[in-house]
Amino acid sequence: MKDSSKQTDELIVAIDAGTQSIRAALVDLAGNIHGLVKTPIEPYFSERPGWAEQQPEYYWQMLCKTCRKLFDASEFPKDRVVAVTLTTQRSTFVNVDRDGNPLRPAIVWLDQRKAGTKGIIPAFSVPVLKALRLYQFVEYVTGYCRSNWIQQNQPEIWEKTYKFLFLSGYLTYKITGEFKDSAGNMIGTIPFDVKKFDWAGKWDLKWKLFPMEKEKLPELVKPTQLLGHVTNKAAEDTGLPKGLPLFAASNDKACDIVGAGCLTPDTACISFGTTATINTQNDKYIELRPFLPPYPSAIPGQFYSEVTVVRGLWMVSWFKQEFGLQERLQALEKEVAPEELLEKLLKDVPPGSMGLMCQPYWTPGPELASFTKGSIIGFGDVHTRAHLYRSIVEGIVFALKEGAELTEKKNKTPITTIRASGGGSRSDSIMQITADVFGLPVHRPHTDETSALGAAIDAAVGMKFFPDFNKAVNAMTRVKDIFEPIKKNEQIYQDLYQRAYLKIYKQLLPLFKEIQDITGYPE
Repeated sequence: MKDSSKQTDELIVAIDAGTQSIRAALVDLAGNIHGLVKTPIEPYFSERPGWAEQQPEYYWQMLCKTCRKLFDASEFPKDRVVAVTLTTQRSTFVNVDRDGNPLRPAIVWLDQRKAGTKGIIPAFSVPVLKALRLYQFVEYVTGYCRSNWIQQNQPEIWEKTYKFLFLSGYLTYKITGEFKDSAGNMIGTIPFDVKKFDWAGKWDLKWKLFPMEKEKLPELVKPTQLLGHVTNKAAEDTGLPKGLPLFAASNDKACDIVGAGCLTPDTACISFGTTATINTQNDKYIELRPFLPPYPSAIPGQFYSEVTVVRGLWMVSWFKQEFGLQERLQALEKEVAPEELLEKLLKDVPPGSMGLMCQPYWTPGPELASFTKGSIIGFGDVHTRAHLYRSIVEGIVFALKEGAELTEKKNKTPITTIRASGGGSRSDSIMQITADVFGLPVHRPHTDETSALGAAIDAAVGMKFFPDFNKAVNAMTRVKDIFEPIKKNEQIYQDLYQRAYLKIYKQLLPLFKEIQDITGYPE
């Protein structure tokens, strides 16, 4: 272990390539973030309805731009930078040739296209899967598999593919010239064994559901291990010091959990990001739903559970775009973020939004019927856009509470504390609504850049600045604010949740099917 007296001198470059922005920060060993640079990006373009794609080179260009800005504005000499680490959005895939050149646009995780499942799911297994009520789930993940779609629709691209990479693997190659990736990034429809933190065994069913040549997959290393070093070309493009070691972290949600200081299943991490999630860290392999594995943690050998609200804080962005023109114009004039002005809308409306309720199932997941729609019910002439805004936020938090109850049941551990991160955690009103809905204290970490911080913790442990994650997290994370539930509000939300919210989906599901039959939407 290195001399702790020198710990404040070293800096780690933490890069966070998210859905709506790319961030880069210098992080010291006390968890202080210096000179954060955030570059907004276009999340995707869509050539067909439901498609979401982005040029891989665009991500790289924005990463380079962000890093150069970071160093240009930094007051610290580069010789204090001892490592770089990377965390990215999940389940965005890139096909590259032998020289690492992209063969097609990246398929972004928001993409809704589906592969055909005929001939992939073994015919003999269909009756068994249906009897176990698993066929819908298996059909969903098989159809969602990006490599299945490419092989069926663009076989010439698959034939030319040398490596099939996550965005994390592509950016790792651009930085180091190595076709490697962190096992902590391997989630979703690929033949990966979460228990082993490695590619699945030869006879694993995943090779049948997600068929691909193993040689097209990258070499895996565990979080905290070395991925490679910054090449001469990457140093020129990014401003990163040549030869700087790149340490493996994990996906952005896994890093959120560690960066928020959540190390045990009794402390849940809510991430108010584009996708809102509630996660718990666990040293045991626990499936929240049958055959749906937990995710690989940012801590080697551990896992995290997750329940998602797929459109999450995207719905806040949607509201801002469709109904927040006034705040957007005022924000430009005052040079503040529109969200700061939207905060007033939340404060102007009482808990429960005067009976307006939102069920935020804008994008169906594997556990929902494919024809599921979101809903907002209870409109009256008293309601304004402020009520609509608050009802959306309340609906997101209700959905997270439902996920928390499932998590507690499967973990056999009650959640006693919540730590919230992501852009939504900057809002005092959203934090208070969360405390009131859950009836639990909600902690705001000292930074909302918990994903970048979690990645930096991985690098710090990898560099042997700390002997283990407990000491690293204790040194680099802390709580800034605590929001306690307000009893009167807590009771209102408890009644709404139990007596109304939990019934909405089941009551409306037959109508969603009728709407699909009549309109043909969703296809």
